[in-house]
Amino acid sequence: MKTCDAFVLPFDKPLGRASGGPLSGLTIGVKDNFDVAGTISGAGNPEYAADQSIAATHARVVETLLASGAAISGKTQMDELAYSLMGLNARYGVPLNPAAPDRVPGGSSSGSASATAAGLVDIGLGTDTGGSVRLPASFCGLYGWRATHGLIPADGMVPLAASYDVAGFFTRDLALMSRLVSVFTAPAPSDPAMSFWMPEDLWSLAMPETAHRLRATLPDLEYRREPILPEGGAEACLRAFRMHQGYEIWQLFGAWITARQPDFGPGIRERFEMASRITQEEFEAAKTYRDGLRATLDTLLPEGTILLYPTAPGPAPRLDTPQSELEPYRNRALSLTALAGHAGLPQLSIPVATLDGAPIGLSLVGRPGSDALLAEAASHFVSQSQDS
Repeated sequence: MKTCDAFVLPFDKPLGRASGGPLSGLTIGVKDNFDVAGTISGAGNPEYAADQSIAATHARVVETLLASGAAISGKTQMDELAYSLMGLNARYGVPLNPAAPDRVPGGSSSGSASATAAGLVDIGLGTDTGGSVRLPASFCGLYGWRATHGLIPADGMVPLAASYDVAGFFTRDLALMSRLVSVFTAPAPSDPAMSFWMPEDLWSLAMPETAHRLRATLPDLEYRREPILPEGGAEACLRAFRMHQGYEIWQLFGAWITARQPDFGPGIRERFEMASRITQEEFEAAKTYRDGLRATLDTLLPEGTILLYPTAPGPAPRLDTPQSELEPYRNRALSLTALAGHAGLPQLSIPVATLDGAPIGLSLVGRPGSDALLAEAASHFVSQSQDS
């Protein structure tokens, strides 16, 4: 597959304001499914882009970033309509993974991750429905924050599945990520009480060597180890995610796809076809599972409890990996990301190790609204991390 620049639309001059603020002097790459006034939000697909009007206003999150002093360097590449995790866009190409050039960058927020990892911008703005910030963060050796669902307004963002869509960010260091979190939420209590839980059922989803490398970075703390998923385990959790998300996606895009017949690339086409076949009954069953899981996690995750588990099953797949092998990897990755998606939980992926020369990330997950606590807790693990 051909390569491409991280930006689908670089700006000749960064768009910003001459004012102070917590992000003053910093540059941002904005994923091409957020409105930036005067541009088209193409969402990684040329047919969709051709059908859109020029945005008259900024997305709410973009407006907040500008008001905080940041400047926008351009709009970044993404997977088609955000319905992928690998960063392989057959229409526009594949942005470079600067941390592992022979491997995929991850998606769908591929360009924002690539630009941040390459030092082209200080901050990458992306979206995360099924892992589209978390996976690229792990693959490119970045900090990646999926915000609590609903914390950051979605106005001016091209949706995929509203029950799961959130904005998220990439940075190269924890200090800047903590500043970003503070723009959108109140700080964590000083010296907060924290407890750590490493659910063995989620760790078992990672490749054995990945799990081994990540465990080797952990500080000597007390960890719970029991499973967290309800009856049916990861298989039931993944099925409910695919049905619930896919149904919402088809309700949103189905009529347009049927009428427009876009020339989707491999994987994207098959996913939309699958989504078109999901029945109302399957959606209702998935919703029942999701509601039950959310209620259970509300009890299992009191204030201060932080889950720790691998962000991805392993390092980023190589660029020449066949589609037949990418799909099983994607499903395994979704099994790891579905928990936070179902329950609207915040998740912070931190780069703590490498395997076969490529980064692997560790995730911290907490109850809704604990975003600042995760940034605070990450310092315990970053200081102990090791590249090996």
